[in-house]
Amino acid sequence: MSVNDPLGDMLTRIRNAQMRGKSTVRTPASKLRGWVLDVLMDEGYIRGYEKATDDRGLPAIEISLKYFDGTPVIREIRRVSTPGRRVYAGVKDLPSVRQGLGVSIISTPQGVMSDAAARTANVGGEVLCTVF
Repeated sequence: MSVNDPLGDMLTRIRNAQMRGKSTVRTPASKLRGWVLDVLMDEGYIRGYEKATDDRGLPAIEISLKYFDGTPVIREIRRVSTPGRRVYAGVKDLPSVRQGLGVSIISTPQGVMSDAAARTANVGGEVLCTVF
């Protein structure tokens, strides 16, 4: 099946797996998904991920979800920029999630990074998603 928004599909898979209390979830592999997962892992929202293959032999990513006292660490994960509506922000306009408690994931010319790292590098870009 064709997916129009691969990153949105991955975020929905993570959200659904956490609602069901799953420890891992699989998603088709892509570079952008890997870069976003790197940021989520660096910020402590997931345990990690590893490359795998699905039952048809296609590359996939297996994501290990993180829980604290039985509740998911990710309380809210939301796609901001979609294929139909791109959202860009300059370095001075980068969104702050829940007064700095959450993270915005930004795609910049220097790579995919968190909003704090983008402010430090003094770059703006496309706001991919927000996590709290």
